[in-house]
Amino acid sequence: MRLRAPSYPLITVDPYFSVWSSSDRLTDTDTVHWTGKKIGISGIAEIDGKEYRFIGRTPEDIPAMKQTLADADSFSTYYEFTAAGAGLRLRFMSPVIPSDPALMSRPVSYLDIKKFSDDGGRHTVRLKLAVSEEVCTDTAGDAAIETSTLEPAAGIQSVRMGRKEQKILCRSGDNLRIEWGYFYLSGKGRAYSEKKEDGLTYACIEREAEADNLFTFAYDDIYSIEYFGEKLKSFWNREGRPVTDEIAEAHRDFAAVAARCARIDTELFVDAVKAGGEKYAEMLQLAYRQSVAAHKLVLDGDGKILFISKECFSNGCAATVDVSYPSVPLFLLYNPELVKGMMRPIFRYARSEAWPYSFAPHDCGQYPLVNGQVYGHNALEKQMPVEECGNMLIMTAAVSVAERSTSFAEENMDLLDKWVVFLTENGSDPANQLCTDDFAGHLAHNCNLSLKAIMGIAGYAIIKYMSGDRATGRKFMGLARRMAADWTDRASNGDGSFRLAFDRPGTFSMKYNIVWDKLFGTNVMSAAAVNSEVASYLPKQHPFGLDLDNRQPYTKSDWLIWTATLAPDRETFEKISDRLWDAYNYTQSRVPMTDWYWTYTGLHKSYFSRTSNMEISFRNRTVIGGLFMKLLEYRKTVDLRSKQIYIK
Repeated sequence: MRLRAPSYPLITVDPYFSVWSSSDRLTDTDTVHWTGKKIGISGIAEIDGKEYRFIGRTPEDIPAMKQTLADADSFSTYYEFTAAGAGLRLRFMSPVIPSDPALMSRPVSYLDIKKFSDDGGRHTVRLKLAVSEEVCTDTAGDAAIETSTLEPAAGIQSVRMGRKEQKILCRSGDNLRIEWGYFYLSGKGRAYSEKKEDGLTYACIEREAEADNLFTFAYDDIYSIEYFGEKLKSFWNREGRPVTDEIAEAHRDFAAVAARCARIDTELFVDAVKAGGEKYAEMLQLAYRQSVAAHKLVLDGDGKILFISKECFSNGCAATVDVSYPSVPLFLLYNPELVKGMMRPIFRYARSEAWPYSFAPHDCGQYPLVNGQVYGHNALEKQMPVEECGNMLIMTAAVSVAERSTSFAEENMDLLDKWVVFLTENGSDPANQLCTDDFAGHLAHNCNLSLKAIMGIAGYAIIKYMSGDRATGRKFMGLARRMAADWTDRASNGDGSFRLAFDRPGTFSMKYNIVWDKLFGTNVMSAAAVNSEVASYLPKQHPFGLDLDNRQPYTKSDWLIWTATLAPDRETFEKISDRLWDAYNYTQSRVPMTDWYWTYTGLHKSYFSRTSNMEISFRNRTVIGGLFMKLLEYRKTVDLRSKQIYIK
């Protein structure tokens, strides 16, 4: 990979069990949680009697090995080090394969270390790994820690570490780490715990290095999500299986799992290069783990999948509709059932007496407590009525197309019927309200939001066509086409471009919502209008991308790729998308892939949060799955043209 990652993923399992390196060299900085809080992992190699560091910046009195490689793919991050004639090759791997929920949710991440000779000689190497108590508590030193050692199976040793006081699902928040459950460091060798000079407890493993040395990091959170008052276990633990069994199985399966990951990564990369170029493919590789691991996979009381997202460093909301909406291209490609798992909490809450409105909710709680909307405290002026109705209808249609079945839609038709009526009455010229880009503030007559309404109505028509109700399908597809024709007239700037708001001539915005017209093949918007709009973007670009709209020189990476996907050819796509690659490659904001950044500098957009009393920025958000939109379009996963189901 030529892309220098802004931050390198090391452990990516879920929003809590997440460890990154925010520097080019693994020994330059401490490893951190995606929030930037330290979760110290230390790696020491004793080579012919002398110690060298290969993970972490401490102890600083121990010299660092020379790093000769840093690389990443969809599932793994790779490093290579040399010192005193010996070498180590590291592979951090999190096999978060969406098509395999049991494996994806398994709370075990790998570190495979291969020893080699750099000078052709024989060297004795001893490895020591240590993981700080910061992995299992919100703030280091804020609680008493207990440890124990055990043997899961086949000579694998483990250190278990956790708080003595288990605060299971006791509070929610954004800038918050886990405060319950137990961390396990496992591998062959001597397992023990120790208290270091910094006063913190560490789980440790030491062993004489062989040619291959496999370690695992695991976390048993006991209960993962509170769902409308019910505490739910993670999918992997749905039958109460001990985490030690998962650890033992992970060690046995490593070679086979690594081969599966390699196959998926290769297929992804090859197709993504064909779709949008090598730089585009590299961004997808980096985005993959981040997007999947910003969720938690659980089952509801009926045994149905719930895939709960966390709005990382944007307010911590859980099961947020307009966070799910941009992320779905990745999951439509690899497992549409997970998209249904994103939507089920919203359908349930929207039917409850707690939700007083005729439009769709924004969220279902604050992670990890999914008990009802928290955004705006349900105040009407803080809602996103057109946004969320459009999102839910489009996502339901996309799932129907991807699965070639309307069964999920039919389960929820009572709400879809209500929400499509809301869009027909309010979507042509939206009133003053928020959209998913709520950081930009309220806006009336929002042209892009109107496009979402149009595509929501078209999505509803698709569902009706597919379910056999062709009369209703024709009615709503006809309505979407008439609205699109009217939109083209009212939004026009007269030069081939279209406005930010109907009443603001000379303005512009990304029209990313109309991308579904291209994927669905509905053709409600003329190709000439879309192509002229895309052409108008090119001269407006800054060094690191196209602005979201004319109000501020910042952009959203998910919407940038959706907008680029509107391009009529790969060359034009790359003219837009390659600047996003540049932003990630050159940014000095060393955080997991941000989706909100300044287009002149490539720096992430940050703001001061009074609730967390710190400067924060969008990072590690699942919305980065939106980068897969061009690959989705290329693979025709959501394409009905050949079926001619509704185009008449």
